Amino acid sequence: MPPSSEAPIRWGVMGSGEIAEAFVGDMVHAAGSTVVAIGSRTQRRADEFGTAFDIPHRHGTYQALVDDPEVDAVYVCVPHPWHGDATMLALGAGKAVLCEKPFMLNAREARDAVGLARAQGVFLMEAMWTRWLPHVRKVRELIADGAIGAVTAVHADHSGVFPFDAANRMYDPGLGGGALLDLGVYAVSFASDLLGRPSRISAVSTPTSTDVDAETSMLFEHESGAHAVLTCSLRSEASNRAVVVGTLGRIEIAAAWYGPSAVTLIPAEGSPTTFGQDPVAGYGLQVEIDEVERCLRAGSLESDVLPLDESVAIMETLDEVRRQIGLRYPSEDDLDDAASR
Repeated sequence: MPPSSEAPIRWGVMGSGEIAEAFVGDMVHAAGSTVVAIGSRTQRRADEFGTAFDIPHRHGTYQALVDDPEVDAVYVCVPHPWHGDATMLALGAGKAVLCEKPFMLNAREARDAVGLARAQGVFLMEAMWTRWLPHVRKVRELIADGAIGAVTAVHADHSGVFPFDAANRMYDPGLGGGALLDLGVYAVSFASDLLGRPSRISAVSTPTSTDVDAETSMLFEHESGAHAVLTCSLRSEASNRAVVVGTLGRIEIAAAWYGPSAVTLIPAEGSPTTFGQDPVAGYGLQVEIDEVERCLRAGSLESDVLPLDESVAIMETLDEVRRQIGLRYPSEDDLDDAASR
């Protein structure tokens, strides 16, 4: 049953890192939700986080968090290799789950989580916040209105300079590090949003000394004939812009395109039109919080903006990219074996 329309959605946060802090900070901008519990690997860290953000229920284990009867929904923001187990734990307890991107470490884990959510009749969604930002909604609207004709190409870059530190999670294979799952996933999801699943994938990469990808470039071909050209990097900062090209013009998204941005429509004939950046409070993570609330109140078990089958398909695409560039993590089986199950 969906929560009553009067009561706020009560959230528990599983994980206590920087993204958890941003999520809790943006909760004040989500009208129908509130954070009531924090779960961490130690009681000390749970208490510190709870004190900093005035969260009443503080749990030193993830099991205690999902067992909390005051929690309606769980935001999973533990390191990538734990997304699968953490999500399964919360779903098994009957809690709605919003899992931070990447949805899981690989497609096998994604299929398992979706299967359990559907078997349990429990809500599950990937926290790809970009999907619900105003400028991305505008891009979809312009395409649907035929403003650029048929889409022929999507170009997207997500890159930055992360000084090398083998102990940092971005460079640690044990924590699912590398450019692809932290940065490239945004570009892959954006291409999926506009073009669907690719029919052919080509990828190249440069590894770090810790054997995660420092830089990855991807070329996707789609059944429509459209291409997606996607790049991500830990060692250099490129434009961080995105362009959607069509037969009648193009749409340019200003840096950083994956966050709140301005959009410019450049038709093949006529003058460009810029749609300025809509004000978004905080980091903007409340857009995904609001989507979960909307779905729960409607009794929906998944979002129609980012359906579960699409999240699985995105993980399958990322698996194929990783297979081609030779990126494997210590906590998973061989990707060829994982893809066959």
